[in-house]
Amino acid sequence: NQCDKTFLKSSHLKRHQITHTGEKPYKCDQCEKAFQQKSDLNIHQMTHTGEKPYQCNQCDKAFSQSSYLNRHQITHTGDKPYQCNQYDKAFSTSSDLKRHQMTHTG
Repeated sequence: NQCDKTFLKSSHLKRHQITHTGEKPYKCDQCEKAFQQKSDLNIHQMTHTGEKPYQCNQCDKAFSQSSYLNRHQITHTGDKPYQCNQYDKAFSTSSDLKRHQMTHTG
């Protein structure tokens, strides 16, 4: 037992245990990449097929992952939920906030 996590289903435990071993049993048949989770392989394979099932309802952009669509939709709303704790500045993405915070440290 390498950590204190518990799971109700043995399949969830097995899936979690892979994070400790570093094993990547799910291999892409079109390139050299391998993944710990089957779901990650499925998402990766869309880079080969060009499949983008998540369509923005306000413009013609489409995305391979729902999280990418969610991040994109902020460009339409103007929301800036990521607040700098040192300056009166806010950002639409966490990566923009992190980039800004780098200016604090030089």
